[in-house]
Amino acid sequence: MIGTLTASGWLFLIVAFGAIVPIVPTGAAVSGTAALAFHEQPLLIGVVVTAGAAGAYLGDLVMYAMCRFGGEQLARRLRWLRDEEHLNGVKERLRARQVPVLLVSRLIPGGRVPVLLAAAFAGIPWHTFVVANLPACALWSVVYAAIGLAGGSIFGEPWQGVLAAVVLILLINQLVTRLSRRRSPSTSDASG
Repeated sequence: MIGTLTASGWLFLIVAFGAIVPIVPTGAAVSGTAALAFHEQPLLIGVVVTAGAAGAYLGDLVMYAMCRFGGEQLARRLRWLRDEEHLNGVKERLRARQVPVLLVSRLIPGGRVPVLLAAAFAGIPWHTFVVANLPACALWSVVYAAIGLAGGSIFGEPWQGVLAAVVLILLINQLVTRLSRRRSPSTSDASG
């Protein structure tokens, strides 16, 4: 039990850090911790989900604040802003449907950062962001914990479930990244 609680505390810190510095595989961290909890103390899976969601929420709030107050100049310096054309499209979608876009962005690998940037640069009000991001982070944590539970239930040893969950998340992220890269040039060609 102490191991799962300690892992959940670390999970909170890792996910919060990963939300601000988007190179940390935070989904894999949630999945791995859920797989570990499944073997050690299944009743604490709710703690894992809560720690993941809370870390994601805090990290998103910090990143949103940095973008709101630091602007595009800070985003460029931190290399968060890479594709301004894509960012303009996200801004338009946000203006049309703020809450649904914020909700879905957390679930799409690589979708959260452009939406956070667009929301900050478009001046989406704080209260809208705070309200929409809470269920988005909770849903995100539940989805990744469920992947970890699947990995934990398939394998007999905790380390096998953790490894399976992490590998699965990394493969999904790579697949989504490649698909979006393939779609980007065709979208640009179609519009040009």
